[in-house]
This record gives sequence, structure tokens and C-alpha cells, in this order.
Amino acid sequence: MSNSPILVDDKINIYNPAKLVFGNGCLENMIDDVTSMEDPRLFIVLSNSVKPNIDLVLEGLKEAKISFQIWTNIDKEPTISMFEDTLQAAKEFKADTVLGIGGGSVLDTAKLVAALLQNEQNIRDVIGIGKLKKRNLYLVCVPTTAGTGSEVSPNSILLDESENLKKGVLSPFLVPDASYIDPLLTKTVPPSITASTGLDALTHCIEAYTNRFAHPMVDLYALEGIKLIGANLEQAIKNGDDIKARSNVALGSMYGGLCLGPVNTAAVHALSYPLGSRYQIAHGISNAILLPYVMEFNLSAAPDRYARIAEALGVEGNRLGLDKAKQGIAKIRALINKSGSQSDLSSFNIPESDIEKMAEMAMTIDRLLKNNIREVTIKDAIAIYKAAY
Repeated sequence: MSNSPILVDDKINIYNPAKLVFGNGCLENMIDDVTSMEDPRLFIVLSNSVKPNIDLVLEGLKEAKISFQIWTNIDKEPTISMFEDTLQAAKEFKADTVLGIGGGSVLDTAKLVAALLQNEQNIRDVIGIGKLKKRNLYLVCVPTTAGTGSEVSPNSILLDESENLKKGVLSPFLVPDASYIDPLLTKTVPPSITASTGLDALTHCIEAYTNRFAHPMVDLYALEGIKLIGANLEQAIKNGDDIKARSNVALGSMYGGLCLGPVNTAAVHALSYPLGSRYQIAHGISNAILLPYVMEFNLSAAPDRYARIAEALGVEGNRLGLDKAKQGIAKIRALINKSGSQSDLSSFNIPESDIEKMAEMAMTIDRLLKNNIREVTIKDAIAIYKAAY
């Protein structure tokens, strides 16, 4: 891959929500829009941790006499069986509208429920890229963390228990009809989750910018996301009441989500999947552990692009090249350390003897590895895991 952006006449497909609202207090806009619908049967997917924070939503729905049902069984990264239970509940309720309020796990589940509720396809039919044929239900997403970008992306991720491996569904039909990003909802997110989700969002932006399919239109989102998250994540972790920091990280996370459809992620995410499915390491932490090592592995393929990332992170100097790029990686390491996140695999008591098996699992994630700017062999995957150990 050249260090220069690809030609602007190269084709790119971008699918965004028909309505996207960002800003403090915009949860009220969502309530107004939903309650103005004509007799919806609203199925609400959320986690128990979020439920105490949405009294305003429930009061608004009750006042408008909206029929709704709450489903709260998504309390961890979702599995296929968790999704199927949720889908069955929505069928029994005869839902015609789906609202997801929560982190990425909740939103990913809500998106798939909306897509498959009135659909002859089942979840295993649609795993992969472009296999979902339609979505008939209106879908609204409201994120309560700043990390996954699921509220604006065409992606949903589930754990397939039969193979103990995370799998993705990618389709334009998974892009919500309306998304409301209210940074005030992130105020109560604990520091550890603020850190892990923020680092996940940062990884989305970095992997989109240094990607085999990078594109000038997406580069704008990616670099601005890196700038916003890099400058504000530490403060958001330290002081959750700092609304400016929270808002900037939430905006950076949204930019990262906008990168996921047209460009998507690459080797960091592919290598992180076995850490989540095999050892239940939080997705954002898995990415944070691997990010500096994958950046070092990729560095020779696009030094000037990594130098631009360094600039977005605040590294000064006019000259691009390896030196500046390496300073950017050092900034990433410093940010991870300041976030309080574990920075090596050995911290999670993963046997070093499992590395080869993890590498074998990661190599099955071809939909992401094909995006990496440098080819990753199984030997490379093993070497990256060992470096991160």
C-alpha cells in the first residue's frame, strides 16, 4: 500500500443512519421521535446496569401510552443462544419497532433482532458479509458507552458457542434508522469501562486509517477520531463528570463507528477475537494489549500513515517517517498505561503454550485479516502474541 491516499475515483460504499443526532441531552429528542410514531409495539433491549438511568425514557413512553417491553438479559458479550432468546421474546411480544439502549453488546443484539424478527433467514444464515437480505422493523440505537460505534455501523458481533469463536454479521440492513448519541449517558460509566471502550474506539480509527482499503473520505473520520480520543480519553477516565472530555470521546467513538462499514478493522481485531472468546477478556482490553505490537508489525508497510497518526496524537515536527511513527506508537503505549489497562497477555494467566492455538483461531478471521496493510501469516500471529506476552 502506498503511503498516499488511494485515488478518489476508487469506489466506496457508505451507509449511515437516516437520522443521526449527537449532543448533550439528545435523549429527549429520541423520546419525542418514538412517542410521535403511530401505535408502535416497542421492544427495548438494554442491560440491567443501564436500566436505572433511563427513567426519563420509560416515563415518556408511559405518558404517550406506547406499548413496550423491556429485555435485560444482555449482561455480557452476546452469544448466539442469548440472541435467540431475545429474538423469541420479541416475537412473542409481536414487536414492530426495536430500541437498543446500552453498550455495543446490547446494540449488536438489538440490530440483529430488528433484522431477523420478520425474516425467513436465521442467525446462522446471515453470518458473514452481505448475507442478510432485508430488515422490516424500524430500528433505533442509543449508545451508553463511547467505544464500539455500533450505533452507526453495519456490523454485529456474536459468540458462536459451538466453535467458541466470535463471528460477525455485516450488512447495510444493520445500520439503524435513527441513532441518538448523548454523551451525558456516559457520565456513569466506570473508569475501567471508559478506558476499555475508549481504547476500542481508538483502535477502530487507527485500523481504518492504516488499512489496505483506506479511502480519503474515511481518512477524515479516522484522523479526527484519533485526535479527539487521544486528547481526551485520559481525562474522561480520571473525571467522569468532565462533560467536555466525555463529549469529545463520544464524538471520536462515533467517527470510529463510521469507519467500520466502508473500511472496517484489521489484524488487531482479528487477533483479539480469540482472547475474548477463549479467555473472556473484554474486547477493548484485548485490542489495547495487541494494538502497539500490530502497529510495530505494520510500520514498514506505511510509515508515513503511522506518522500522520502520531501527529493526530500530538507528536510535533514537520517531517514524516519512521522516527515520528515510532513516537506515535510510544504515545499509544503511554495512553494505555495511563488508562490503567493491563498491557500484556501474561497478566491474564494465559498459558504461553496456548499461543499457537490462539494464532490458529485468529487466522480464521479472514474478513478482517484481508484488510491488514501487511499480510499476516500464522508465524506472524504467533510472533505478535509472544511479543505481547
